[in-house]
Amino acid sequence: MSRLIVVTGASAGIGKATAKRFAENNDKMLLIARREERLTQAAEEIESSVPGADVEPLALDMSDAGSAELLRSHVGSIGLPVDGLLCCTGSLPPTDGEGLVSVLAEWQLAYQSNVLTAVIAVEGLLPLMADGGSIVLYSSIAAYRGSSSGTGGYGAAKSALHSYVHRLANRLGPRGISANAIAPGYIADTDLFGGGLSPTRETMLIRQTVLNRAGEPANVAELGFYLCSQHGGHVTSQIIQINGGSHHGT
Repeated sequence: MSRLIVVTGASAGIGKATAKRFAENNDKMLLIARREERLTQAAEEIESSVPGADVEPLALDMSDAGSAELLRSHVGSIGLPVDGLLCCTGSLPPTDGEGLVSVLAEWQLAYQSNVLTAVIAVEGLLPLMADGGSIVLYSSIAAYRGSSSGTGGYGAAKSALHSYVHRLANRLGPRGISANAIAPGYIADTDLFGGGLSPTRETMLIRQTVLNRAGEPANVAELGFYLCSQHGGHVTSQIIQINGGSHHGT
């Protein structure tokens, strides 16, 4: 029997790769992202590369609290419990200056797009989660060493997910539901930098790894798949770094 897996931020990068990995396992996929046209394109790409894939796109802005009820209602209409929820939505907020107004705007956007998107999805779907299911949130190496740009709101927001993961693991352990976070280092072919990563900056990030290469979305997708598998079922309340040994994981 196929599992129902929900992936937010599924229109590109790590989210799309994650959805594709589960589709390859014949799981029923519900793909969530804000931009409908791009999300539909991602779903079509997965369907074309994975014969028989059961993929459904649903355009929602998960930073809007109202989306929790819309998502729960839609999942309820499917008639299957949620076996896996992977919250890949996130973004690096732009910085427009150093004044107080600009700094506050950056921090508010960082928490809205990286923390609240996860909290709204998780809390909205908890009543429909299958006992023994899995929740995976997506952090960043920035949670450990700070943001390399801006005033630090992005790294702080990602580290807030760590506390949330530990709380979820305690709350949901009696139901056999695992809760973990994945903290990637530099992963190529994502939209995090909005196409603004210079060759010099990319070279520096790669040189910080001991493997001397960037990660790929498929690497992170495979880890997310493992955490939602039977073999990964005893892993919970963990923050797992995947960064090619960048700064030896610090």
